[in-house]
Amino acid sequence: MMTTVRASITQTTWTGDKDSMLDKHEQFARDAKQEGAQIICFQELFYGPYFGITQDQKYYRYAEPADGPIVQRFAALAKELEMVMILPIYEEEQTGVYYNTAVVVDADGTILGKYRKNHIPQLEKFFEKFYFRPGNLGYPVFDTAVGKVGVYICYDRHFPEGWRELGLAGAQMVFNPNATKPGLSNRLWDVEGPCAAVANGYFVLQPNRVGLEDIEYGDEAVDFYGTSQIIDPRGNFVGERAASDKEEVMVRDIDLDMVQQMRDDWQFYRDRRPDSYTATARA
Repeated sequence: MMTTVRASITQTTWTGDKDSMLDKHEQFARDAKQEGAQIICFQELFYGPYFGITQDQKYYRYAEPADGPIVQRFAALAKELEMVMILPIYEEEQTGVYYNTAVVVDADGTILGKYRKNHIPQLEKFFEKFYFRPGNLGYPVFDTAVGKVGVYICYDRHFPEGWRELGLAGAQMVFNPNATKPGLSNRLWDVEGPCAAVANGYFVLQPNRVGLEDIEYGDEAVDFYGTSQIIDPRGNFVGERAASDKEEVMVRDIDLDMVQQMRDDWQFYRDRRPDSYTATARA
């Protein structure tokens, strides 16, 4: 297993049509590969607008199976580029049953599995219960060509229990694709990723959308603030965060030896007391 991994996360805004978004993200992967990236993760619901802004049945048409044409296209690309890919899609399990899902594809094009977003908000301009059922696959960790990978999606990040589940399952890096906008979330965006990285002793990689999707929503649009970030197990940003106002392909080297080092220095797994956390067990 390699020690240093070159990882990439991306951010962009909605172009106005699915085909151009797919082409754009294919080019992102190719650009990242040119910089030596071995693993890449796109933003939440990467090939469409963030449709939680409204409640409209037309957006159900963005859903497709987890082994459908979009995943197959990018699985072939992963094989061509020899790159692990995390693909945040709108999944249709059957007609009327939809999930906010990330499919994990290995560097040889093998579809390793998927994570379904477990925590589903229903807030102003985050009307996700209209579109998604809560996840039912737990918190899987995928053994990829570059290490053990977990996924947690956007609103999930507010819930520490899932971060811990991923750590207990052996994750070395957790990708957390987002559609996060200004407001109450600003301060949380600054602290939640570093806190999760430190508490669990792994890398946290958080792509976010960026820009105003007003071509879709007009005056209802929100201005996603980008600042995608990669965080090491000690809670430090790996290089600068991405821009707040433009698309970007971030590429950073992450040293997986830090996972072991952090867990040696801070024995949080040894000292945790699940037998004493009785309120969680009762809830």
